[in-house]
Amino acid sequence: MAAAAANVVGKMRGGVADLRPVPRSLIDQGPNRSVYRMNPKEDASGPPVLLVPPLAAPALCFDLRRGCSLAEHLVDGGRRTYLVDYGNVAFSDRALGIEHWVYEVLPRAIRKVSEDAGGQPVRLVAWCLGGLFSLLTAANDAGLPIESIVTVASPVDFTAIPLIAPFRPLVEATGGHLLTPFYRLFGGAPSYVVGRVFWATGINKEITKPLAILRNLDDRDFLAQIEAVDHFMDNMIAYPGRTFGQLYHRFFRANDLAEGAVDLGGRIISLSQVKVPTLIIAGENDTIAPRRAVERLTGLLENAPVVRFESAPGGHLGVLTGRRARGTTWRHIDSFLDS
Repeated sequence: MAAAAANVVGKMRGGVADLRPVPRSLIDQGPNRSVYRMNPKEDASGPPVLLVPPLAAPALCFDLRRGCSLAEHLVDGGRRTYLVDYGNVAFSDRALGIEHWVYEVLPRAIRKVSEDAGGQPVRLVAWCLGGLFSLLTAANDAGLPIESIVTVASPVDFTAIPLIAPFRPLVEATGGHLLTPFYRLFGGAPSYVVGRVFWATGINKEITKPLAILRNLDDRDFLAQIEAVDHFMDNMIAYPGRTFGQLYHRFFRANDLAEGAVDLGGRIISLSQVKVPTLIIAGENDTIAPRRAVERLTGLLENAPVVRFESAPGGHLGVLTGRRARGTTWRHIDSFLDS
């Protein structure tokens, strides 16, 4: 009762989650790119780790809250840790396609991180679409200083996602133009729509959230996690129009990546050209990127010297930075980086 009362008071005074970001320094900036070095608590050593977020979701996915932040965990582990942030997407960005991130944004960020770390090759740790962008970037340019890649909840087989299966007949019945007028009118997918779609994928938890809060009023860590996730959801970002169109037509409709190659701006990129060790992690309760959609990737990286697959508890965000991720996903990442 005392703990519950203290938590209620804490929530009334602004919340119980510590949302302070890990201290960082800006080392590079350009169009749709801000690269940060996380300030180490002591001298960090070893190859640099670059955290790569997806589009539409804020980069704070890697720094959700103190005590449940992958960035904080890596820094505390003595690793040189960096983060690339794409910033907000405006209507003026509507002509930007996936190739902008694969050919320009990520290569520049990777080279800058390597340079800042004394020329060492970079280890990429990416979530969701950030994982696909990282793999495509490595496949497109073998000369980039990339040492390894970790992808978390990155689906390549979109036919294996039950959540979107009911929409396929309607999409095909309209010749694939079901969403085309929408994203052309708005210049992409607005941040509000992105947030509502993400919210809808966890509708069961949203409905039962008030009851869960009441049942766990004495659990400060549980309440802090809910606050942090709500803060994350309030900061969703829009998709640029051209990028959304490519995701819709090439990834969702044609399911190109399930076969291992995709056409980006007239250039065919094959995942078979990824030639660095890769760790693939899937969430056991992920409805956006279920295990089968993610595990398909293991058969496409035929020239990677090492391909490891792991699964961990959690939904799409939870597998990356849920409370259980601290003892599962993060351990898989640590083990892979150490090896």
